[in-house]
Amino acid sequence: MQAIAAASGLRPWQVGGRTLLPIVQGGMGVGVSAGGLAGTVAGLGGVGTISSVDLRRHHPDLMARTADVPRQPDAKARVDAANLEALAREIARARKLAAGRGLLAINVMKAVMEYEHYVRHSLACGIDAVVVGAGLPLDLPELARDYPRTALIPILSDARGVQLLVRKWEKKGRLPDAIVIEHPRLAGGHLGASRIADLGERRFDFDVVLPEATAFLRSAGLEGRIPLIPAGGISCLQDIQRLQALGASAVQLGTAFAVTKECDAHPEFKRILAGATPQDIVEFISVAGLPARAVRTPWLDKYLRQEAKLKDKAHEQRCNQWFDCLAHCGLRDGNGTWGQFCIDKYLAHALAGQVNQGLFFRGAGRVPFGTQIRSVQELMRWLLGAILPPGVEENDSDGWPALEYAEALVAAEQEV
Repeated sequence: MQAIAAASGLRPWQVGGRTLLPIVQGGMGVGVSAGGLAGTVAGLGGVGTISSVDLRRHHPDLMARTADVPRQPDAKARVDAANLEALAREIARARKLAAGRGLLAINVMKAVMEYEHYVRHSLACGIDAVVVGAGLPLDLPELARDYPRTALIPILSDARGVQLLVRKWEKKGRLPDAIVIEHPRLAGGHLGASRIADLGERRFDFDVVLPEATAFLRSAGLEGRIPLIPAGGISCLQDIQRLQALGASAVQLGTAFAVTKECDAHPEFKRILAGATPQDIVEFISVAGLPARAVRTPWLDKYLRQEAKLKDKAHEQRCNQWFDCLAHCGLRDGNGTWGQFCIDKYLAHALAGQVNQGLFFRGAGRVPFGTQIRSVQELMRWLLGAILPPGVEENDSDGWPALEYAEALVAAEQEV
């Protein structure tokens, strides 16, 4: 893989004391990127990322142990303990597959109630890097104070966020080891913008945010010390070459890895994502209060039809599910401006391939092999060297715009 990347003119990058291929597999929950996918990516020399949320779903014994929790007074404690045990198992599983190669990361949502426990447990389990999104992780340096060699990687969306976080962390005596720059108009799942109307703002485009962030780091005397990792809409070698020319060290992809053979989700999950067209994608406000992007499915269509009524009737209520809860939940807390559904429940349905009941997060970009489900190795060879696997033909007419064209179109629209 290193020879393929070098032949394409791609630069390797360094984080956590390791030299890596410029490919990062993004964290995807619930359970979509667990130890199987993350370990495979790391084993090929990239960064493999486990999503921390509700990993007990990959372990029948832990699910059996928590099957009757709604009727038990210690429900939350039992689910939390099961998920921490599952987290340790998945890190060990990924480490075995990686066999000392690449780098293993854990993705933790700042918005989940057990954020701090997940970070601390992952550190104790020897994770190589902690990646935090869905909120500003200003407290991460304190949580990782005893682990100076573990890479800390926040997810942000614009240069203002980069400047704010770096300045705050500097005062705590620690710098980010890298920063993921996630494009709200192109990424999947929860998005780094306050409102749906803000998703297309020009400040998020990579040809804006990467030069601006690089200029800030240069002015702060930090040039070359904090790698930048754009995420969203990336699908080919040419995207990576262009982004490295703009100052990126590596790139992050989520959906492209979600439709690989090694992805930890059900085959039906992969089929839904790979078969989606641009017309199938919808944005809405999640129960976490953030814009989100997913594939239209029977459940999501039904929910969106009823959304206004559900929000009008929103009221504070006791949650009897005790899943891996959000710190602030629109449904539980009765917030009528946020989503009104149990996100863990419906993401879990998607993980299990239950098309009529699941919430299928997906990015707004093409996947390299159309509707075909191919291996992680084949995906990496395509990204690093434009090498198509046997039986696959490059398709530029699948309805999805290329990354560079999509950004240029938005820039032109905003200049009118």
